[in-house]
Amino acid sequence: MAKVSLVVSDLSGGGAVRAFLLAQVLKKLTYQVEVVGFQFGQELYASPPDEIAVHSVPGGNYPQVLKAAAQLLKKIDGDIIYAVKPKPTSFGLSLLKKLQTHRPLMLDMDDWELSWHGGDDWNYRPSLKQFYRDLFKQNGQLRHPDHALYVKWTEQIVDRADAVTIDTQFLKNRFGGVYLPNGKDTDLFNPHSYDPKTVRKQYGLSDYRTLMFPGAPRPHKGVEDVLVALDQLNDPSLRLVIIGGSPYDNYDDTLIDRWGRWIIKLPKQPVEKMPEIVSAAHIVVVPQRDTLTAQAQFPLKLTDGMAMAKPILSTNVGDIPDILNHTGYLVAPNSPNQLADKIKWIFNNFEEASDRGLQARKRCVELYSVDAMAAILSSVISSL
Repeated sequence: MAKVSLVVSDLSGGGAVRAFLLAQVLKKLTYQVEVVGFQFGQELYASPPDEIAVHSVPGGNYPQVLKAAAQLLKKIDGDIIYAVKPKPTSFGLSLLKKLQTHRPLMLDMDDWELSWHGGDDWNYRPSLKQFYRDLFKQNGQLRHPDHALYVKWTEQIVDRADAVTIDTQFLKNRFGGVYLPNGKDTDLFNPHSYDPKTVRKQYGLSDYRTLMFPGAPRPHKGVEDVLVALDQLNDPSLRLVIIGGSPYDNYDDTLIDRWGRWIIKLPKQPVEKMPEIVSAAHIVVVPQRDTLTAQAQFPLKLTDGMAMAKPILSTNVGDIPDILNHTGYLVAPNSPNQLADKIKWIFNNFEEASDRGLQARKRCVELYSVDAMAAILSSVISSL
């Protein structure tokens, strides 16, 4: 049985979610799979799927990280190397392994990494004094192994990979590659396995009409716009449920400080519990703002709602209209007024909205399931 090593830049960061999804797909294709990577935080960002081996090495800054990189290189022993994100700590390390072993190297991209820093407008032009500080001071910027300058360099050598997979048209236009959507295990995420009323009672949601954002809020994800819409509606029966909160900062606490009367925050959950929790939602909201980061992303929470046959309310950003293809509801980005109107409309026409949710489930099974991803990935690997 051939083995694939998935190489992750930071197992305590968001890239782990895509890596674990790819691991599920590869497992379905009967590959032996291991996930290896640095861990810069205290704990894993997400729980790995069952029977997926995960090997981590504590991360750090230069020069200490070089010793950790040597340890990690030894752990990458797959017949195929599959780097997740074009970062020095994943793709850069994988290129070194390819040079050592001549094994095929694939690269997966689910974000435009430079978009977090301003995209093409970002430049590193320090003074000589600042450059010295960045390079030699203990907390200097250039001592971080995935500083934007190094990521920019790494993105320029994406063509060194033997195959590239991407999950949005934005990334395809910029880097090429084969489209591999951010899919879902539609057998696990099956609405027929749960009774929403029972689950709402279990989680203390029985008294509310529930909007759910089944992830960690961040500014580009537009959760603030939903909360402003709830202020406008001023309906005490409505609540927004968020799950887990942001692992990067205290952004969700900031939201709770301002809009706490509308928010119910549930603890971080393993992936096996997410279908049950999403089943409790009346509407799944994915209100992406029109930013570079959002344009380059395939929001994983879309397929949470689609797989669970929920009415989905999202925004006209990036690939979202094509992903939903009229099986959800779209408003303009950064538009709390339109969100408020559409929330009210969905609840007033809930039977029609639920029928549309069933269409979303059907579309998800056909195009965005683990099985659909497996067919694409099998073809990519066979071309190596």
